[in-house]
Amino acid sequence: MLKGVENHSLPRTAAFFDLDKTVIAKSSTLTFSKSFYQGGLINRRAVLRTAYAQFVFLAGGADHDQMERMRAYLSALCRGWNVQQVKEIVAETLHDLIDPIIYDEAASLIEEHHTAGRDVVIVSTSGAEVVEPIGELLGADRVVATRMVVGEDGCFTGEVEYYAYGPTKAEAIRELAASEGYDLSRCYAYSDSATDVPMLEAVGHPHAVNPDRALRREALARGWQILDFHRPVRLKQRIPAFSVPPRPALVAVAAIGAAAATAGLVWYANRRRATAV
Repeated sequence: MLKGVENHSLPRTAAFFDLDKTVIAKSSTLTFSKSFYQGGLINRRAVLRTAYAQFVFLAGGADHDQMERMRAYLSALCRGWNVQQVKEIVAETLHDLIDPIIYDEAASLIEEHHTAGRDVVIVSTSGAEVVEPIGELLGADRVVATRMVVGEDGCFTGEVEYYAYGPTKAEAIRELAASEGYDLSRCYAYSDSATDVPMLEAVGHPHAVNPDRALRREALARGWQILDFHRPVRLKQRIPAFSVPPRPALVAVAAIGAAAATAGLVWYANRRRATAV
């Protein structure tokens, strides 16, 4: 169970979420393969191969070695891609592809952590060009993601500048804690994979979400809470969480409501005067 609203006299806290199979039901990167194909970035053979990789990922069979092979494959695949084109494709298809596969349970947790005054940080092995827009869609405060090297021509070189995977995630969390003033002993973390054990053990409140076999064993041995997320839902269909407009929109709604109320009062006063006459 989540604890209540943060005491702001204490050090700040955060909730760190892995993305794939923790917040969303599929691999974020592989989900865009059809869109990349339609945009001319990959061929049909690559689409079929990424579909198979998605199947392996969802079946829970993607261990460390397979994840490394997938990383090498995807790095080679994106060599020569124009970064701006990738960003445009993701932006155009984000709501159609990602919105329907967000776990309702994860969205509720994100909302609860924000209500409690905690920052929400997405920590994902997927590329920043994909993860950052998803983080914005989810209302995350920060994103940690893999970054590819971009050449002077604005295209990916195929080399990895920063790989957010395994122990690197834990290092990123510690660096954020140092720069943002988070008390990690009071922070939360969520992941489905045993490769994220370093991230989970870095915080005081680790949670295994839809855990693979290795993580389930680890969670049971350590007494970590195990959560089952199984209800993907569009954010717009969630009530009340995520149906609440962003803060600027709330201001606009309040202004419209005030104007309507004022107009109603003027109409009522005029009507009463007319009736009195």
